[in-house]
Formats: sequence, C-alpha cells, structure tokens
Amino acid sequence: MKPRQKRFVFIAVAVVGVATAVGLVLYALRGNVNLYFTPTQVFNNEVPSGRSFRIGGLVELGSVKREKDGLTVNFVITDTHKSIPVVYKGILPDLFKEGKGVVAQGTVEANGVMRAEEVLAKHDENYMPPEAADALKKAQEANAADSAAMPANAPVAVPVAK
Repeated sequence: MKPRQKRFVFIAVAVVGVATAVGLVLYALRGNVNLYFTPTQVFNNEVPSGRSFRIGGLVELGSVKREKDGLTVNFVITDTHKSIPVVYKGILPDLFKEGKGVVAQGTVEANGVMRAEEVLAKHDENYMPPEAADALKKAQEANAADSAAMPANAPVAVPVAK
C-alpha cells in the first residue's frame, strides 16, 4: 500500500469509530432522559407510561400529610389548574414547604397517584425555570377561561355533612 492509501484507510477507520461511539452514547442517553411535566400534562395522559419522569409545580396549601412512620409523606402538586397527589417515602429537603415550588421524580400508578422516588425543592425565590413559568401562566389562563365560561348565576355544588 502506498502511504496515501494507508492515510485514507486510517482516516476512514477513525471516522467510523467516532460515529459508532457517538451513536452508542446517544442510544444510552435516550433511555435515561427524565422529562419535566406539569400536573395538567399528567392529568391529560401526556406522560410516558411505565417510565419514570419528573413533575413540577407548587405544593398545594394544606395538602401535606405525614404518616405515623415518620418517613412517608402525602402531598399534592398543582400548577393552579390541575393537581396530582404524590406519595413519597424518605427525608424531604429542608426547603420543602406548602405553597413553594417542587419537582418530584417517579411514576404514576393506575389510581392516578404519583409514587415519588425523589423530591427536590426550589432553592431560590427569585428564579423559576422558563418551562415552569410558562406552565403556570397557561394554567392560570385555563382557570380564567373556565371561570369565564361559567355563568355568574350558575348553581354551585356544596358538599353536605352527614
């Protein structure tokens, strides 16, 4: 082989090797990407079934209930339009509070309750990811549209205590 042919073969093998490595890395990352969804998207079944994903929103006021074992916590995540109940067993972050931002990672069970494996609390009051800000804005617009569609004199169902 001439030196020019050897150089060409070396370059071709290197290109194929790099392409294979990039392809394997992308294939490995495809299964490990955790997407961020809002409670409205979860409610509308827009989440991947059978896979772990992240849900973000606000912890609904008055929704945090602790079990007697001291580790299991039930709470509700809302985007001010829809709400999803969450069950988490573990130690919550120090910044976890009602009315504050939270991201939970886990899966949704058949009964619509999210079983969280990890809970992250928002760490800065001044910052909100653009996706979360957009989701909250859309939820508020949907709430405004729902209340505008209801006539002012429409009867409202009130639960009656027995």
